[in-house]
Amino acid sequence: MKKLLLIMAIMGQAAMFGQALEKQSSNDTIAKPIIPTERQNLLKNVDVIFNMRFGLDNQFTDGNHMNSAFNNNQGRLEIKGKIHDKVYFRFRDRYTKSKEPADRDHIARSTDLAFIGVDVTPNTQIMLGKMSADWGGYEFDLNPIDIVEYNDILEYADNFLTGVAVNQKLNANHSLGFQVLNARNSNFNSIYGASIPAGVEESKTAMAYVTNWRGSFFGGKFETIYSYSYFQEAKNKGMNYYSLGHKYQDDKLKIMYDFKYSNEGIDRKGLVTGMLSDQLNGEAAQDTSYMEHWVRMEYMPTPKWNLMLSVMTSDAYGKNVTGPDSGTNHMRTAYGFIPEVQYIPFKDLNVRFFVTYVGRYYNYSDYAKNTIGLENYNTGRLSVGFVAPLLIL
Repeated sequence: MKKLLLIMAIMGQAAMFGQALEKQSSNDTIAKPIIPTERQNLLKNVDVIFNMRFGLDNQFTDGNHMNSAFNNNQGRLEIKGKIHDKVYFRFRDRYTKSKEPADRDHIARSTDLAFIGVDVTPNTQIMLGKMSADWGGYEFDLNPIDIVEYNDILEYADNFLTGVAVNQKLNANHSLGFQVLNARNSNFNSIYGASIPAGVEESKTAMAYVTNWRGSFFGGKFETIYSYSYFQEAKNKGMNYYSLGHKYQDDKLKIMYDFKYSNEGIDRKGLVTGMLSDQLNGEAAQDTSYMEHWVRMEYMPTPKWNLMLSVMTSDAYGKNVTGPDSGTNHMRTAYGFIPEVQYIPFKDLNVRFFVTYVGRYYNYSDYAKNTIGLENYNTGRLSVGFVAPLLIL
């Protein structure tokens, strides 16, 4: 009898505990969604992408092996989407660049993009914040993870600047863009320091003005991106930059060609300054120019294989280098070729395994070799790895 009463008491307690637990669970906030239902709709219009390029890099100089190391060549987190019917945003940060804030726009140099866009009309958009300068050309228009190495103009430029942009769609095939941006991320003194030439003064309105035209022809098989940009960094020392990009594309073949020319009142790229450092007594070169050609070909014989070849040249010039009235003097030509083979194993995931080689050759003018003592040289980089824009959300 005592055993029966004990069993009944235990069962009663268990039933009461179960009812209490059920009641507690039904009121527990942990059972609610972490992201409220009303906010889940916003996430439908937001993408989170981690852009990666990873590889084993083998470095060579003049044909001699220098070192080998694994390298996180690219690591950029991007978040973009619409937060309103007429308002969108885009943010992208690089984990392979310094996080130190620039002293002009007060945002980390590692941050490529941090802007909002507003659809004023169905054909007119305004963007405000830090954005990519709409230089024109396809070398800069491609996702950075798809560029193994940039040609000199883009490699040594501030390509992401803070300002305002207006894009106007003219029709289905043509659009115009205009930007007013800071001419640089850092202050004048931070960039040039003690190398500012005598008599050169910083501009009080150091702005860049960028105009851009995008065109599409023959049903989208041929496209163009043309731009002209003017920079005012120093008084009476502006920079004019022209970029003409062309692309042909069909089902398997893609060919891109860019022409770029930058005429600089004060040497923003710093390459000619570096060559003439002894002659200039530590000052930045003036009236320099750079002219480039860039070609990239992509061919996909099957959906799993992509064959690519990039070739490029970059010429650097200085004014009155060989004499007081010598005019524009050629200083150096840099050549580059980049073959790459990609294997794409997954149909539903954009992960590509690659083997690529970057060959660069630097040939100096007779003046640079005979008077300054510069010598031709070449570099190489053999890489094996993967590249992927991973769509996380």
